[in-house]
Amino acid sequence: MQKKVVILGGGVAGMTAAHELIDRGFEVVLYEYKDIAGGKARSIPKKGTGTDQRPDLPGEHGFRFFPGFYRHVPDTMKRIPFGQNANGVFDNLVFATRTATLREAGPMVVSLDNFPSNLSDIKVMLRSLFDNNMGLTLSDIDNLVHKTWQILTSCDERKDEEYEKIAWWEFVEADEQSEAFQHFMTAATRVLVAAKSREASTKTIGNVFAQLCLDLMTPGIGDDRLLNGPTNDVWIEPWLHDLRSKGVEYHMNAEVKQIHCENGVITGATIFMNGEEFVATGDYFISALPVEIMAQKLTDEMLLADPTLYYIKQLAGSVAWMNGIQYFLNEDLPVVHGHLLFMDAPWALTAVSQAQFWPDFPMRSFGDGQVKGILSVDVSDWDTPGVLYGKTAMECTAEEIKNEVWAQMKTSMNQNGDWLRDEMIHDWFLDPDIQFENPSGQVETNLEPLLVNKAGTWQLRPDSYTQIPNLFLASDYVRTNTDLATMEGANEAARRAVNSILNRSGSDAEPCEIFDLYDPALFAIFRHHDRTRFNEGLPWDGKLF
Repeated sequence: MQKKVVILGGGVAGMTAAHELIDRGFEVVLYEYKDIAGGKARSIPKKGTGTDQRPDLPGEHGFRFFPGFYRHVPDTMKRIPFGQNANGVFDNLVFATRTATLREAGPMVVSLDNFPSNLSDIKVMLRSLFDNNMGLTLSDIDNLVHKTWQILTSCDERKDEEYEKIAWWEFVEADEQSEAFQHFMTAATRVLVAAKSREASTKTIGNVFAQLCLDLMTPGIGDDRLLNGPTNDVWIEPWLHDLRSKGVEYHMNAEVKQIHCENGVITGATIFMNGEEFVATGDYFISALPVEIMAQKLTDEMLLADPTLYYIKQLAGSVAWMNGIQYFLNEDLPVVHGHLLFMDAPWALTAVSQAQFWPDFPMRSFGDGQVKGILSVDVSDWDTPGVLYGKTAMECTAEEIKNEVWAQMKTSMNQNGDWLRDEMIHDWFLDPDIQFENPSGQVETNLEPLLVNKAGTWQLRPDSYTQIPNLFLASDYVRTNTDLATMEGANEAARRAVNSILNRSGSDAEPCEIFDLYDPALFAIFRHHDRTRFNEGLPWDGKLF
C-alpha cells in the first residue's frame, strides 16, 4: 500500500522532501503557512506596484547566494524542468565574477570570485592581494594562512571533538593579532553568515571559509553564483509546478496549530486553513518548520516519547537576524559583477546590484516601468547602533531602517565617487518578516530568524530521525555535512529525513544521495595523518613526516 507522508513547512526543506518522496512512490501532502512557496528562499512581490499589466516589483527575504561548494541544491535544481534548459532550473544559475569590499576610508577593493581565466582576472587577483587596503600585517596574513591550512588538513574527528567546542575568534588567535585583523575577522563573519566570531563554532566557520578558498582555487567551480531572474520566476514556481504535476498536494495559507502524539507516535497535526481547523493524518510526518517554530510545537507527550527533542528548545535561543531590503532605482548601478561587502557598516551590510544578472527580466517590465536597477541588501547585525539615528535596527521604524541602510552604504560607496544619491530611489521594499506591532512603529519581531551555529551546540542538534517512529526532522538545524543554516543545509536535512523514512518503512527505493564537503585528494593524506594523531591523543601538526 502507498504510504502517506505529511510535511509541515513548505520552504526549501519541505519542497526537497516532497520532491524526493513523490519520486519514490509516496503520497505527499504539504502544509505551508505563507501564501507563497519557498520559505526564506522565496521572492516577494511588493503588492500594488505593478501598473499597465506589469507584475509587481520583486522583493526578497534576502538576496540568493549559491556558493560553489553547494552540491545538494544544484543536484535538485537539475531535476526541475525549465523550458528548453538541458539541466533544468540549474541552468538559471550564473557566475558572479567579482566581489567588491568597501570601507569608510579608502578605495573599493575588487577581488576575484573564481579561478582566473584571463589576463584581466590575473591582474585583479594580484591587485587584491598586494593592494587590499585592509591594513593587515604580514604576521596577520601568515597567521590566517596557517589557520586555513590547519582546517584543510584536520580530520573530521578532530573537527567534531575539538574545533566544534572552540569559538572562531579563539582558534585564529585574534587577540594576539593586529587591530586591523580583529576588525576584519569580526566584519567578515558578520557579513557572510550573520555570526559573531567570538561565539561561532570553529568547525562551522572554518569549514565554510576553507570551502570558499578551495572554490576560488579550483577551475570551473567559483565562489559565487546567482539566479538569472527573480527567485520565484526561475526556481520556486517551476519547482512548485513540477511537484504538483507529479501529485504533491501543496497547500498554502495553512498554519500548523498543534502536533498530536499518543502512545509514543504522531497521530496527526491540527491545521488551520480556509477559516477552519482539521486534523491532518498520515503514516509519517516530517517537520520542516524552522527551529524557533518547532520549539513551540513540542508537547509534553512528544518530549516524553523522545526527551532529546528538548534540545530544540535550547537551539531556538541561538538564532540571529539576517533580512533583506531592496532599493528600486531610477538608474542602473552595476558597481561590480558580484556582491558588495561593506566591512565597516555597523549593520553588517552585503549587497548585490541585481539587474545585471537578469537578461530576460528587464527592470522596465516591472512596477510602473520606471525602475532601471535593483540594489538588494542584507542586514546581518540588528543590535549595533547605526550612523544616522544612533539606534539599532531593532529600535528603528521601517522608514528609519531604509534611511539608515542607505546612509551606511553611502558612507562607503561614495568614497569612490558620487555613486549613491537620494534622488535615485524610486521605491523600496523591506522584508515583511520584520514586523512592526508596537505603537511606536519600531521593530517588534522577526518571523524568520536565522540559526547561528555557536560553539558547543552540535551536541544539541538532532538527527533527521527521532525516537518517535513516525516523526522526522528536515530543517537547517538538523545535523548535516553542510553544518550551516542555509538552503544547502535545509536540502541535505530533507534528504536525510527521506532516507530515514525509507529505512523505517522498509522501502526498497534508492536512497537520496548525500554529498560530502569537497575534499581534494591533495589533502586526503594529511587528514589521514591527522586522524592517526587524533586517535593517539596527539595535537594537529600539519605535517606528514
